Amino acid sequence: MLTIELQGILLHGYHGVLDEERRDGQRFLVDVELDLEHEGAGRTDAIEDTVDYRRVVARVREISDARAYHLLEAFCAAIADALLEDFPAHAVRVRVRKPDVVLDPPVEFAAVSIERRTSS
Repeated sequence: MLTIELQGILLHGYHGVLDEERRDGQRFLVDVELDLEHEGAGRTDAIEDTVDYRRVVARVREISDARAYHLLEAFCAAIADALLEDFPAHAVRVRVRKPDVVLDPPVEFAAVSIERRTSS
């Protein structure tokens, strides 16, 4: 098994419950892990035998730009579902962080994580 990791994909999105979050937008950081069944690219050194990181990052951005989610939970689940469907991974893990969340007392970030696996 091989795991591809992309940490801290930086997006500007209009996700949130508050009106100002949906109007002004804010930063989101997305961490992605894709578990692949085979390690073909490790032997062949060919991009065709793995998952192209550029396509993963582009897909995450497409999901963020497609609609405004109220909850991190729904945004995170949409990313995980799409990655599992679009790429040859048998499992994906996604974490969405909201670093500019305003809470009292302050926190470094709010985050939601989810894992999805193929049924086979």
